[in-house]
Amino acid sequence: MVCRVVESGAIDPGINQPFSPDDGAYCMHVRDIMTSPVITAGPGATVMDVVNLMLDNGISALPIVSNKGILLGLVSEGDLIRRSEIGARDYSSWWLAAIGGKVRLAEEFVKSHGMQACEIMTREVVTVGEDELVWKVAEMLEKHKIKRVPVLRGDKVVGIVSRANLLQALAAQREKAMQTPSGDDRDLRDKVLETLADKPWSDLPHLNVVVQDGVVHYWGRVHSEEARQALQVAAKGVPGVVDVVDHTHKTVTIF
Repeated sequence: MVCRVVESGAIDPGINQPFSPDDGAYCMHVRDIMTSPVITAGPGATVMDVVNLMLDNGISALPIVSNKGILLGLVSEGDLIRRSEIGARDYSSWWLAAIGGKVRLAEEFVKSHGMQACEIMTREVVTVGEDELVWKVAEMLEKHKIKRVPVLRGDKVVGIVSRANLLQALAAQREKAMQTPSGDDRDLRDKVLETLADKPWSDLPHLNVVVQDGVVHYWGRVHSEEARQALQVAAKGVPGVVDVVDHTHKTVTIF
């Protein structure tokens, strides 16, 4: 299977990369593996609102969006580790002053002392479109040393792709040596997601769906065995689905 020509000097995903030309995942698109909908916060959310959202949902980053869903920035664990509330000391002041001057020092102060999401978020966010190839996202994560990228449709956030999503796609491919998703598989994924969209027990922001050769793969977390069973029944009820494989894990509640 040939999907592209590797230009001279470009990184070949077949060499020390998670996806090779022999993998169906090599030709998958972002829309086939992204988690959607996405948990987000508004620019006026407090730092504690952001922290609680991340903790409650088991995520390490939170897109900050306008009331129209337009991406404004991203708050990640890295934006929170130097917070003054946890007693973090500023070891970077001397070198920031040397290379960036007062502007950089001011930016660092806002991040460590700001009280709203718009003050602590990273504004220059690496993003991808729905039609981007998965192998390109893998390269992008490696190049920028990041763990996830928001997925945009125009300037609105419609999904997110993390390293975990890439591994899930690879696992789904290699289990049966599957090929790139057909149009039918993409239609099935859309129908499964549409079926789950209005079900409160589906907890879609914590669930990912990958469809290959009519087989629905569930990844992510579920809150109960009953929810896991309901997910199976929902997928099997979609015409065209030939099987359902569950890879989810159950959320453990600590009192």
